[in-house]
Amino acid sequence: MSVLPFSIRRFALLARGLRIDRDRPDLERLAAIHDPEGFVWAILPHAARSFAPSILLLPENEARAAAVGYLYARMLDTYEDLSDGEVNARAALSSFALRFDGPEPGPAPVAPTPTHPDQRDLAHLLLVQQYRLVDELFLQLDRATRDRIVQLVHDMAQGMVEFSIIFERQGGVLESDEQVLAYCHRVIGIPALFIMETLLGEVPADHRIDALEASELIQLANVTRDIEKDLARGVAYHPGLKDHLGSAGGGVTDLAVASARRDLIILATRRAASFRRLVDAVKLPRMSPARAGAVLMFLFTERHYRGCAIDAGMTKLSVSRSVLTLVLISLPAVVSPRWADRVMARVETDLLATV
Repeated sequence: MSVLPFSIRRFALLARGLRIDRDRPDLERLAAIHDPEGFVWAILPHAARSFAPSILLLPENEARAAAVGYLYARMLDTYEDLSDGEVNARAALSSFALRFDGPEPGPAPVAPTPTHPDQRDLAHLLLVQQYRLVDELFLQLDRATRDRIVQLVHDMAQGMVEFSIIFERQGGVLESDEQVLAYCHRVIGIPALFIMETLLGEVPADHRIDALEASELIQLANVTRDIEKDLARGVAYHPGLKDHLGSAGGGVTDLAVASARRDLIILATRRAASFRRLVDAVKLPRMSPARAGAVLMFLFTERHYRGCAIDAGMTKLSVSRSVLTLVLISLPAVVSPRWADRVMARVETDLLATV
């Protein structure tokens, strides 16, 4: 483990993460890392993408908790996405959650063996195979934090199992906006909410809806990004794609995907105002790396939707900015609440402009 103070190391890790090509992970280097903390920080940019920089802006204890929680969530995603069939996926998800019911985590289910994994899939499969390294860092956390992470895993796994049954019953398709949002609440929104609560602290009760809507906004990004990949594995989050399950794209499918992507972008960006309200409600101290992390998360979310809007033929948003630019924009928010509010207000306006 590095002897540099975490406050210095995290900026080195942040800089390294900005240079990583997620489409070409160095799997050999990742597999050779045997130090738990070294492995967690090396694999995190491949597992968390836009969340990784925000996590690295947190103080040491919160950063470790957020990283461990998110990596367990990514392991669940991997079992859900890459297992051979719904029954096997449900068995793996349930088993992974149950492994936390003892005093220490038990063995994890065997990693899936998909037929044609891409490079990102291979990085996620490596994470599952090296789960014991994440477990070691998990066991170094305080009891209350471990309990929060265990609750995250149980809630997410249960939601995935429930929606696996819904997908199977409905022929692989979510049939309404209500089902998509429920999926966000029960499945992919849970890790987003966990990260936001780790980032910002306890969410006031009267802003719980804002927290849920902010998690929907962030996690619908995954849905809009992965439409083609999900179709190829027989899953669709829009009823207009039902006839294109199993398709890899082309012709009519491209038009259907663009239409579905537009609808999902609009559904997501209607929730843009919730994020700034949530950050305001938490009342962070004047000097707060967490504030910069929240701003960066919002900027990454906007960057994603800019790209998706362009792909879907929605021309109201211009080409997205570089990751380095987003980091530099977010850093003044550490010492300036006014700067943070100004940036988030601009992002909110741009996101709402897609509607």
